[in-house]
Amino acid sequence: MKGYLWSGCSLLLVSAAQLLMKWGMIHLPLFSLADLNLAFVVNNITAILVVGAGIAGYGISMLCWFFALRILPLNRAYALLSLSYALVYLGAVCLPWFNEPTYWLKTLGAISIMLGVWLIHSKPAATPAN
Repeated sequence: MKGYLWSGCSLLLVSAAQLLMKWGMIHLPLFSLADLNLAFVVNNITAILVVGAGIAGYGISMLCWFFALRILPLNRAYALLSLSYALVYLGAVCLPWFNEPTYWLKTLGAISIMLGVWLIHSKPAATPAN
């Protein structure tokens, strides 16, 4: 059960990180390395902090993933990680500040991912023979 808790934390963190970085990058103007100065940072501090929070979320997610991998079989852990594709899609279409359109085929794809993960986890894990 502990492995599923770690992988769930990793899944939620990586999904939130994707959404945070998308929001932050939407709100940052196009820039080059020559544009990076104190005035640019001050004028765009909120977006920069949100992108930074997304990057930090990725890092913490990776730590949770390491703990999950110590406990869960790889075929089950990796299947859980694929849920992030569905969660990010659902978050992008449900959260109003992304203003992304919903397509029935993409929604069906997200549902298919969730169904596939459920099928992988519906059968008890086989114990290795000694």
